[in-house]
Amino acid sequence: MGKILLKGGTVLSVDPSIGDLPTGDVLIEDDAIAGVEASIDADAEVVDCSGKIVIPGFVDTHRHTWETAIRNVAPNATLDDYFVDILDTFAPLYRPEDVYSSNLAGTLECLNAGITTLVDWSHINNTPDHADAAIQGLKETGIRAQYAYGSANTSLEKYWFFSAEAIPGDDVRRVRSTHVPGDDGLITMGLATRGPGFTQDQVVTSEWQLARELGIPITVHVGMGRMAGRFGMVEQLDRLGLLGPDTTYIHCCYFSDHEWQRVADTGGTISIAAQVETQMGHGWPPINRARRFGLRPSLSIDVVTTVPGDMFTQIRAGFGAERARVNEVTWDMDIPTPDYMLTAADMLKMATLDGAHVAGLEDRTGSLTPGKQADVVVIDARAINVGPIHDPVAAVTLSADVSNVEHVLVAGSFVKRDFRLSGDVGRAMSLVEDSRDHLVAAAAAKAPA
Repeated sequence: MGKILLKGGTVLSVDPSIGDLPTGDVLIEDDAIAGVEASIDADAEVVDCSGKIVIPGFVDTHRHTWETAIRNVAPNATLDDYFVDILDTFAPLYRPEDVYSSNLAGTLECLNAGITTLVDWSHINNTPDHADAAIQGLKETGIRAQYAYGSANTSLEKYWFFSAEAIPGDDVRRVRSTHVPGDDGLITMGLATRGPGFTQDQVVTSEWQLARELGIPITVHVGMGRMAGRFGMVEQLDRLGLLGPDTTYIHCCYFSDHEWQRVADTGGTISIAAQVETQMGHGWPPINRARRFGLRPSLSIDVVTTVPGDMFTQIRAGFGAERARVNEVTWDMDIPTPDYMLTAADMLKMATLDGAHVAGLEDRTGSLTPGKQADVVVIDARAINVGPIHDPVAAVTLSADVSNVEHVLVAGSFVKRDFRLSGDVGRAMSLVEDSRDHLVAAAAAKAPA
């Protein structure tokens, strides 16, 4: 791999000890960041980054990547619609090859958009072959990913309505031992649980115990929509004695203050999918609520059946929605804008360093810090939609889009260079289009006459 010197760009390190460099260099040795300074001289391959902005790779802490083959099938869906239209209609029809093609194309989509780390919330394990296919799709593109093993989805009633069906522990152990035996590679493992309200108490307890037996983190949807809010899901987990620092809580739109405090007290982490939450009726993205309790919320995409798959969208959705809520309250009360109003810099940190924190990978990614893995994105700041630059943080969070992502490196290797992905996009698109055709035809054949 050798040495690569990203030279002369505007460097947004997202590391408070380094700060931002109006003009700076980033030296990469093998898979790690070796230096971030105003000027570095090194015997290295030089990549001219003048007129560019250099940032850490984005971290998506929750995406159902298997749904790539059914992108945009539910543009107007509510959360209730999603359970019927996706989990009851399409999910039972997925073959292992459809999971593979979706994860292959979906992770290429991530890398193209500067997302270098992904939590793949894979609740499509209809058979063990489905799990194998999902992991193979992740591995082939070179993304950094946490494969979060979820339930099957062959029946909405069987798996989601106070279900007595636990995730198959034997298969989780098989995947752990054969595919992800350690925690230091590009692919790590987690457990994607349905949690209280959707499953019975004995299922909840057995799944939490399984994850802790295997030493893998837990990720669970909670407090999305008024119904899930009424479940008091964190209160139930607390009653079962299961809260802990290994658990990520997704959405959290309808938490009581006591639930927020218990998550904070027990070291839990938060994933917010702002575009989905506002669009599909989960509730307002609770960014400031989480921060008020000392938590570091992250951002995630969730479902491309209904929203775009890039982090720029999530940054703007969260930024706009949370500031709108604060503005409404302060205007109604005729009081000044509070000092906790979100900033563009807050959003960049949520999309990078805080995401790494939530994914359990802050020690290796999320900031341009010497010693961390070289997960780096270079954005073209001279593009007509980005330049001229006044505030580089605002340029990234409020102006740039996927078309401006010029270079992407994961662990020191280019996965996108000069605006071109290194993966075989043509093959991935052909496979995922074949999956689309199969799934659409099978759904039509299943539909009542």
